[in-house]
Amino acid sequence: MGFYLTMDHFKNIYTHHAEEYHSLIAPEDVDGNLKAALESAASLKGKRILDLGTGSGRLPLLFAHESAQMIGLDLHWGMLNQNQIERKNANGDWGLVNGDMRYLPFPSASVEVVTAGWAIGHLRKWYEENWQIEIGKVIHEMRRVATDNVIIIETLGTGSLTPAPPAPHLADYYAWLEGEWGFERKTISTDYQFGSVEEAIEKTEFFFGAEMSEKIRRNNWSRLPEWTGIWVK
Repeated sequence: MGFYLTMDHFKNIYTHHAEEYHSLIAPEDVDGNLKAALESAASLKGKRILDLGTGSGRLPLLFAHESAQMIGLDLHWGMLNQNQIERKNANGDWGLVNGDMRYLPFPSASVEVVTAGWAIGHLRKWYEENWQIEIGKVIHEMRRVATDNVIIIETLGTGSLTPAPPAPHLADYYAWLEGEWGFERKTISTDYQFGSVEEAIEKTEFFFGAEMSEKIRRNNWSRLPEWTGIWVK
């Protein structure tokens, strides 16, 4: 996912353009690496799972039918509304809650696994002066409600042939997760596969911006390379 643009850019998308966002992520992870990597990182089958920053339903669509219970939490109503549409289309039954992941409305030890996919990293930019405090609140809350595992998923670059944090502020955040909190990282590819170069540009430009579109055109990419990090504790 992208972290190159402004705070308002992403908040506007999550509030007003959730349908376009889901259309963007639908062709992501063409090789199916994400599910396999998560299952190898932690035992998920039959578990109660809480998904923070659940968005339009990326992780519930992967795991809801295999979990004992799944609940998605998101701050943005636009995303939750789109999540409901995707849940209905998939005949899913996961729960949805509007809330701030820094202040979870759940009892301690109420689930076994807590996931946060491409969500916490935004706080690194949105709270530049005190990001360790704000992200620390999220991690404390994740650990409070989970009995087994805490899993954080973040970008290691879209449109890059090698995995790396796409911005210095994310490099700081990832190093902090590993050094301060003891998370272990696994890196996987989660490439997008579009039908054509033109479709790749059409589906991605609103999110990643014109610079990415130029890169796609220059490299003639209908398959857009992407790397993802999975941090587990």
